[in-house]
Amino acid sequence: MKNRNYIHLFANCLITKGISRSVICDLQRSKYVLIPNSFADLFSKQRYYNLKEAPRIFDQENLSIFHEYVAVLKDHNFIFSCSKKELKRFPQLQLKFEYPAKITNAIIDFDKNSNTTIKDIIQYFLIPYNCRHIQIRCFEDMDSIFFDTLITEINHCFIKSVEFIIKDSFEQDYTQIMKWVENNRKIKSLVLHSSQENKVIQKENYGFGIVVTTRQKITSESHCGIIHPDYFNITIESYTESLCYNSCLNRKISIDKSGNIKNCPSMKQSFGNIKSIKTLDSIIENPDFNKYWTISKDKIETCMYCEFRYICIDCRAYLETPENIYSKPQKCGYDPFTNKWKWDYESFTK
Repeated sequence: MKNRNYIHLFANCLITKGISRSVICDLQRSKYVLIPNSFADLFSKQRYYNLKEAPRIFDQENLSIFHEYVAVLKDHNFIFSCSKKELKRFPQLQLKFEYPAKITNAIIDFDKNSNTTIKDIIQYFLIPYNCRHIQIRCFEDMDSIFFDTLITEINHCFIKSVEFIIKDSFEQDYTQIMKWVENNRKIKSLVLHSSQENKVIQKENYGFGIVVTTRQKITSESHCGIIHPDYFNITIESYTESLCYNSCLNRKISIDKSGNIKNCPSMKQSFGNIKSIKTLDSIIENPDFNKYWTISKDKIETCMYCEFRYICIDCRAYLETPENIYSKPQKCGYDPFTNKWKWDYESFTK
């Protein structure tokens, strides 16, 4: 089509500027590309350019750089061409985070001594608060009857997705567990820890059904809170939530293996035990409980300078300075000033 002289960033492609470099995040395809800050500055005030006017805007050296940047955007399908009249047809993405639930996600830990049932947890602590997504963790061997009971209750309620982190006791014969995942479509992921190798046993199918093994020995709740690119969450929902809220604890409820209700199983403070209470109403309204919800990455030391701050999952349980709730996560090995990772799993899990 004639007169399509403008290039325009797709609405789902958002730029986050860090102290030393920036990223473009494609929230629709869950990918990101690192770019220099000078690249990000080009789109700080507008999301489009008229290519015909570029020679007038830039000197010869910067014009060459501009065309290099445009080539990168085209290669990654971050931009499209349009005419001046069409510009108004492409509004920016609405970045306000709204979700119809008082609790959006839950972590539930079980061991052989846990004396509560998933049925009670769903009935009293998930359904009344419209919590649709849960993660279930087991640090020791649990029998198949236990997991069949869990998934039966989950399949018969409104929960949309469940992630399992369980100990590998299958001696590398994963036929049965793969069939179990295939037959239960609410299973988003199944991670088998303490395995002999790191391997993808079954690939995801439209975001569900992935089965992986890991050599990591996840023996307690202390193995959470690790910041790593493998755990980046690049979606519209996660990105927009991170702009104003904590990317880990906002509207989260956790129940540890002893039945204690916490922000996170790794945190010391408990707000009651499911053996003695049947509602979360007073807990959710407790300032000590919800004080973490609005600690966004823009408020956290060091993180506020990081280009990954809106796609990184935060941690408030393990901090570099424990008495400071705005401290950098202790298990983050990234320095946004040098753009270097120094990451040691063993030291982070001691």
